[in-house]
Amino acid sequence: MSDVKIKIKDREGVLHEVDAPTDMNMNIMELVRAYELAPEGTIGVCGGMAMCASCQCYVESDTNLPEKSDDEDAMLAEAFYVKDNSRLGCQLHINEEMEGLEIELAPES
Repeated sequence: MSDVKIKIKDREGVLHEVDAPTDMNMNIMELVRAYELAPEGTIGVCGGMAMCASCQCYVESDTNLPEKSDDEDAMLAEAFYVKDNSRLGCQLHINEEMEGLEIELAPES
């Protein structure tokens, strides 16, 4: 396995192209934290349990992603700034199919 390139637009509108490892079972929320693309304590507040929506992001590319789980769907139903392309970063585990994924971090609520 190898790294994939993912583009992440932070909450200030700055676009970052990052290398994401496919062999560490990381998710998008952990990737954002690893690259410090959001201030500490503002993303992944619940630790990646789909219970807070602080890692909500908008999928901007036509990338094949897994379907939303019932927990993710329920959390997004209660979150702010939700769009049709909203996903929880903690529920998107990085894999080789995510090469070229483009996301934008949702505003802090």
